[in-house]
Amino acid sequence: MALLSPKRTRYRKAHRGRRKGLATRGEKVAFGDYGLQALEPAWISARQIESCRTTIVRQIERNSKVWIRIFPDKPITKKPADSRMGKGKGDVDHWAAVVKTGRVLFEMSGITHKRATRIAQLVSYKLPIKIRLLERRLLGGER
Repeated sequence: MALLSPKRTRYRKAHRGRRKGLATRGEKVAFGDYGLQALEPAWISARQIESCRTTIVRQIERNSKVWIRIFPDKPITKKPADSRMGKGKGDVDHWAAVVKTGRVLFEMSGITHKRATRIAQLVSYKLPIKIRLLERRLLGGER
């Protein structure tokens, strides 16, 4: 299982930052018919993303498609256990994606609405935040 992580970064370690505010990009279903939207801000680890992906892939048919709309590009550092205070920032422990409220995490196509609702329920168990199922809005003339 190869987890998602950047090939290279400008800086080895990053500040923690803030997660307040709404997502201004990636808040609409752009590729598939259904999307899973975050209702809370969070850091979602590469392991959680991979776990969700496998859950989705196991539930869909062969002719269906999945898009992962988030990427873990934030290095999360951790100091070793039983180490004293100070002596600098710890080594990179894992990678996480910064997710703001309203961000679409995954998209799917080629499945029924009933199946999409079931997938949303199963994926919500794997994530530390609440999510909801979004349907693509067709104005007319598309497809």
